[in-house]
Amino acid sequence: MRLNSKNKVDAGFSMASMTDLIFLLLVFFMLTSSFVTPSGLPVNLPSSKASTIEVQKVSVTVTKDLQYYIDEKKVTKATLEGELKSRLNGAGGSVVLHIDQSVPSEHLVYVAGIATHLEAKVVVATKPK
Repeated sequence: MRLNSKNKVDAGFSMASMTDLIFLLLVFFMLTSSFVTPSGLPVNLPSSKASTIEVQKVSVTVTKDLQYYIDEKKVTKATLEGELKSRLNGAGGSVVLHIDQSVPSEHLVYVAGIATHLEAKVVVATKPK
């Protein structure tokens, strides 16, 4: 007498849900990693106790040899205001200043004054202690 079972158990495992989960995690990390865009120019930032992450719209860098850069594009001090105005498009936004710690503060005040005149939020980039 041979008994046959009508309900057979499938020993296979479906990986479809696992690949969906991995894909969603990959998309999540790709999107969130693009929000923090560090400046690619080598500047020695001053340190600060309180440091927050700011999503930057425009980055202005002043190197120790007083070279001005807007989003890694070299500009002169005379054309700085025009370039900032065209990058901000009159909509304000935020300007992140990457100023080398050896640069005199008059250059920081100069760039911050231009950004404030263009109604942009000014943020000074620092490295945490």
